Amino acid sequence: MMRKLALFSALLAGILVLGSCGKKGYKAYKGQLLGVMNRPDWQPVNPFGMVYVPSGTLHIGASDEDMNRSFWQKNKSISISGFYMDATEITNNEYRQFVFWVRDSIAHVLLGHFKEDSEVERIDWSQRIDWSKDGDDFEALQDMFYSEENTLWGRREIDKSMLVYEYEWFDWQAAARKGNGNREKERSEFIHRESVNIYPDTLVWIHDFAYSYNEPMTRQYFSHPAFDNYPVVGVNWRQANAFATWRTRFWNDWRSSNGEAITDPFRLPTEFEWEYAARGGRDQAPYPWGGPYLRNSKGCLLANFKPGRGNYPEDGGYYTVKADAYWPNDYGLYNMAGNVSEWTSSAFDENAYSFVHDMNPDYRYDSKEGDPLALKRKVVRGGSWKDIGYMLQTGVRDWEYEDTGKAYIGFRCAMSFLGRSMSDFK
Repeated sequence: MMRKLALFSALLAGILVLGSCGKKGYKAYKGQLLGVMNRPDWQPVNPFGMVYVPSGTLHIGASDEDMNRSFWQKNKSISISGFYMDATEITNNEYRQFVFWVRDSIAHVLLGHFKEDSEVERIDWSQRIDWSKDGDDFEALQDMFYSEENTLWGRREIDKSMLVYEYEWFDWQAAARKGNGNREKERSEFIHRESVNIYPDTLVWIHDFAYSYNEPMTRQYFSHPAFDNYPVVGVNWRQANAFATWRTRFWNDWRSSNGEAITDPFRLPTEFEWEYAARGGRDQAPYPWGGPYLRNSKGCLLANFKPGRGNYPEDGGYYTVKADAYWPNDYGLYNMAGNVSEWTSSAFDENAYSFVHDMNPDYRYDSKEGDPLALKRKVVRGGSWKDIGYMLQTGVRDWEYEDTGKAYIGFRCAMSFLGRSMSDFK
């Protein structure tokens, strides 16, 4: 009885508050069904560096002979709703923005740079951080740097193991299962919290290739400005997800602070979105540019891969090339074949094409710590600079373990389009 009285009091208070909103309250409705007034206006915003991929239908699967006879990519007709996708793979400099944000946020916490915002303690980003060795913040930030015995040539460097990003995500799939939507379970049971060390594994250039001299790439690829616009590598699937979550927060925090409606989250594309985008509207075409060849009419190679029997520099790049190299496909997407393979959100199953839905197909599995390795495989697409031409085909699937970074795997983000079509707003 006391709970019912409390609930009634809360409802009554809510009615009184709603009734007093605006100059005339609900009198402004004049008894008509007008919906909630003063809702924010919505116009689609194309995030910087992304292109719009319209809704459509395609036939997924092999466009040519299945060389491995694996039957991993069986032909099937599916439909995909519109979304945005990064025009290029995420570059070293773009990922470095994430790394620096995490670095600075840790420093602000150590320095006690906080401000109260609606009774919630938040980082005060306006405060200056003095990184110099003789500065006022030296002692407070000392734990962020390598100890003296771990320094090289006396250089003061950030300890990469300190760069941990903590975030949370909601498991919509688990919450939607039968029995979970009727308040039998607390909402907190579907909220997961993750801690991920986000610095790329720069040693991939050495341990991916035995008896091969790639140390200059280990030393310089992620840090040197010569490679700023090259795709980031050495990032595993978990780190790519952490980046997408941070990017969402960074974007929507700005929008909210400026009174704008938030958007759907940035995320990794599903493997089916990836294939649809890679084809560029050319259904059943073997390559993003159509095909059937890897060279154009002048004999020029159209992607960065391993031509012939290993003539790596023939296509204009020895390892990776700039993220916007070569011509884009008809959707404006660069390097959907070659350069680096790309993570998708999809879990890998040899027979996934047989049971996924034909409307926005999606096969995901969030692995647990004790799961067998077979359940920790994620789909990668597109082929890379070290792969033969067959791997560049839009219908070819491959996989890697989610906790493993490689010198030939990067990623790009996608974001669902809110609405039927971009043309509705023109």
